[in-house]
Amino acid sequence: MKKLTLPATLTVKELADRLSVSGPQLIKYLMGNGVMANLNQALDFDTMALAADNFGFEAESEDAAPAAAPAEGRRVRHPLLDLSKEDPASLVARPPVVTVLGHVDHGKTSLLDAIRQTKVASGEAGGITQRIGAYQIEKNGRLITFIDTPGHAAFTAMRARGADVTDIAVLVVAADDGVMPQTEEAIQHARTAGVPILVALNKIDRDNANPERVLQQLSERELVPEEYGGSTPVVRTSARTGQGIDDLLDLILLISDIEEPKANPNKPAVGTVIDANLERGRGPMATALVQNGTLRIGDNVVAGSVFGKVRALIDDTGKRVKEAGPSLPVLVTGLTDVVVAGEIFQVMETERAARNLAEQRGFQAEKQKAQPVRRITLADLANQVAEGGIKTLNLVVKAEANGSLEALRGQILKIEDPTVRIKIVSATVGEVGESDVNLAAVSDSIVIGFNVRPDVAARAAAEAQGVDVRYYDVIYQVTDDIQKAIKGLYEPTFVEVLQGRAEVRKVFTVDGRAAIAGSYVTEGRITRNAIVRVLRDGKEVAKGRMAQLRRFRDDVREVAQGYECGITLEDFSEFQEGDILEAYVVEQQNL
Repeated sequence: MKKLTLPATLTVKELADRLSVSGPQLIKYLMGNGVMANLNQALDFDTMALAADNFGFEAESEDAAPAAAPAEGRRVRHPLLDLSKEDPASLVARPPVVTVLGHVDHGKTSLLDAIRQTKVASGEAGGITQRIGAYQIEKNGRLITFIDTPGHAAFTAMRARGADVTDIAVLVVAADDGVMPQTEEAIQHARTAGVPILVALNKIDRDNANPERVLQQLSERELVPEEYGGSTPVVRTSARTGQGIDDLLDLILLISDIEEPKANPNKPAVGTVIDANLERGRGPMATALVQNGTLRIGDNVVAGSVFGKVRALIDDTGKRVKEAGPSLPVLVTGLTDVVVAGEIFQVMETERAARNLAEQRGFQAEKQKAQPVRRITLADLANQVAEGGIKTLNLVVKAEANGSLEALRGQILKIEDPTVRIKIVSATVGEVGESDVNLAAVSDSIVIGFNVRPDVAARAAAEAQGVDVRYYDVIYQVTDDIQKAIKGLYEPTFVEVLQGRAEVRKVFTVDGRAAIAGSYVTEGRITRNAIVRVLRDGKEVAKGRMAQLRRFRDDVREVAQGYECGITLEDFSEFQEGDILEAYVVEQQNL
């Protein structure tokens, strides 16, 4: 890592110049870490050091004193959680925080239940555990904290807000099923978070378990098991019989000894809100994970644009406690509103200070909402390459089958350029989902969909987060667009503009002629001049121009959301009930 000498303060523009990145790139990073700044705003050394680390530099002050490395040897996601300036003598070991991820039905919940039934820290499992979404267990006289609320989307949302909650990710894979799409998503989310991955090869007691096949699948995804000569620990487990549970916990403690998570308990608390809700009779409730310092009853806290005074702290067994130290999850009451999961909370000296900071953040958030969110696009890439302002193009790739996915992946990775490195953050089979868009937003990636389309939630998320999602049906068109963007020649002239979607409820045939799709408009509107894409199980099966659009017996120009209609296409008649019809027009794009 290159060293970079920095003064006590610099403006955002000056720092961007020294880091050889564009001003918008640096502002985007700062905003992602809770620092709202413009080009002329001054930054302190600590903030500059974190930004430098993100862009591949090791910062040191002008008096030649090097910036301390992050205390836990990992990139710190938020300035408030940076322990590099702490006195090493004040840091003590804290329990590791573990998140369990995996494909649905692979036994994640059952495994967590089996772990919970081991030695719970208080000696008994309380009914509140499921509600607070986090708990501690004791193994060999040591505590381990498990977070069981974050699914893949929540895991990403936390990182998107700068939270760095997890120390270790346990990937649950069923021995009788193998690596599935959500397994691959979990791998990518854990990798992007930069945490050690431990595999729990679950359901090992099943008669049809095939552990060797699963180990081979993991190896193909660059998670080479230790028994194959790699570095990924794998534990064979059974949530039903309890096999391997002790071994799993022992391995977590061993990895923790290597990672050495530490904190300073003798400070005002800082941590992350894991979950929050509004409860009748108690008001806003937040599950908070203390990551540094100690949280006490009566403390004035602020999380995002919400503040309050801590009235009660409840641990995972339902017991009221007076304080919560590092790695202890607690339910907090006394906040003025429901906090967004993933927000960083901190203790302030006075209630007034907490209120002022919350109001300032609320004002900044409203200001930010008024401005459209823009992330990297291929058009942006072409412009930034010409300015020398971009070094890596991140891609999230989706395809309809493994064969086409591997072919596309291989062709993309063949693209070489001295100015831009292409990195495939994720490559999975299936339609573009909300979790893909969330991953792209966090990693500042472009989504490439090959012969697949997005679901409703994914399109809404892409629009809200400003993620560029592109669709192709020919491989060379993907590589051509990327190569043109890298060379600064990319000039897209036309784009598809979605008008609406309809679901085929019934299929009619009239006089033996082309079938009519009796449809219900579920979103937007369908117009007579549209091009219609027919989707079946998320995959495109046909595309053609509208031949006829009818309401009852009348030809109509358009049909709005919530109404039924009959649709026929010029060159397609093989409709099936359940097909999704996407109506769109092609418009010229102004760059």
